[in-house]
Amino acid sequence: MKILVTATLLSVLAASSAAMALEPIKGSITYNGHQSHLEKAPVGSNFFHNFTSEEGRNVREIYQVNADHSVSLVSRTVLDD
Repeated sequence: MKILVTATLLSVLAASSAAMALEPIKGSITYNGHQSHLEKAPVGSNFFHNFTSEEGRNVREIYQVNADHSVSLVSRTVLDD
Protein backbone atom coordinates (compact mmCIF):
# COMPACT_ATOMS: atom_id res chain seq x y z
CA MET A 1 0.00 0.00 0.00
CA LYS A 2 2.80 2.40 0.92
CA ILE A 3 4.50 1.69 -2.40
CA LEU A 4 1.33 2.54 -4.30
CA VAL A 5 0.92 5.83 -2.42
CA THR A 6 4.57 6.73 -2.95
CA ALA A 7 4.39 5.91 -6.67
CA THR A 8 1.24 8.01 -7.02
CA LEU A 9 2.82 10.98 -5.26
CA LEU A 10 5.94 10.77 -7.41
CA SER A 11 3.91 10.67 -10.62
CA VAL A 12 1.86 13.69 -9.49
CA LEU A 13 5.04 15.63 -8.68
CA ALA A 14 6.59 14.75 -12.04
CA ALA A 15 3.45 15.82 -13.91
CA SER A 16 3.16 19.09 -11.99
CA SER A 17 6.78 20.08 -12.64
CA ALA A 18 6.31 19.39 -16.36
CA ALA A 19 3.10 21.43 -16.36
CA MET A 20 4.90 24.33 -14.69
CA ALA A 21 7.73 24.30 -17.22
CA LEU A 22 8.44 27.71 -18.70
CA GLU A 23 7.16 28.03 -22.26
CA PRO A 24 9.18 30.07 -24.77
CA ILE A 25 7.65 33.30 -26.06
CA LYS A 26 8.36 35.15 -29.30
CA GLY A 27 11.95 36.34 -28.97
CA SER A 28 13.08 33.36 -26.89
CA ILE A 29 15.96 31.29 -28.26
CA THR A 30 13.83 28.15 -28.19
CA TYR A 31 10.63 29.76 -29.54
CA ASN A 32 8.60 27.79 -32.08
CA GLY A 33 10.46 24.54 -31.36
CA HIS A 34 13.88 25.86 -32.37
CA GLN A 35 16.71 23.88 -30.76
CA SER A 36 20.04 25.62 -30.24
CA HIS A 37 23.25 23.68 -29.62
CA LEU A 38 26.32 25.23 -28.03
CA GLU A 39 29.19 22.85 -28.77
CA LYS A 40 31.88 24.73 -26.83
CA ALA A 41 29.80 25.71 -23.79
CA PRO A 42 30.38 23.69 -20.61
CA VAL A 43 27.53 21.34 -19.72
CA GLY A 44 25.48 22.79 -16.85
CA SER A 45 26.56 26.37 -17.51
CA ASN A 46 24.00 29.17 -17.65
CA PHE A 47 23.75 32.21 -19.89
CA PHE A 48 21.46 35.22 -20.30
CA HIS A 49 19.41 36.19 -23.33
CA ASN A 50 17.95 39.73 -23.35
CA PHE A 51 15.34 40.89 -25.86
CA THR A 52 12.34 43.17 -26.29
CA SER A 53 8.96 41.42 -26.24
CA GLU A 54 6.13 42.11 -28.68
CA GLU A 55 4.62 44.41 -26.03
CA GLY A 56 7.82 46.49 -25.98
CA ARG A 57 8.99 45.21 -22.59
CA ASN A 58 12.59 44.29 -21.81
CA VAL A 59 12.89 40.58 -21.03
CA ARG A 60 15.82 38.59 -19.63
CA GLU A 61 15.85 34.82 -19.88
CA ILE A 62 18.30 32.40 -18.34
CA TYR A 63 19.18 29.23 -20.25
CA GLN A 64 21.12 26.18 -19.13
CA VAL A 65 23.33 24.00 -21.35
CA ASN A 66 22.19 20.35 -21.26
CA ALA A 67 24.39 17.23 -21.48
CA ASP A 68 23.77 17.02 -25.26
CA HIS A 69 24.73 20.72 -25.61
CA SER A 70 21.15 21.77 -26.34
CA VAL A 71 19.74 24.58 -24.20
CA SER A 72 16.77 24.71 -21.82
CA LEU A 73 14.88 27.78 -20.66
CA VAL A 74 15.25 28.03 -16.87
CA SER A 75 13.95 31.48 -15.92
CA ARG A 76 12.33 34.61 -17.36
CA THR A 77 12.18 38.10 -15.86
CA VAL A 78 10.50 41.22 -17.21
CA LEU A 79 13.04 43.95 -16.44
CA ASP A 80 10.92 47.08 -16.70
CA ASP A 81 7.89 46.30 -14.57
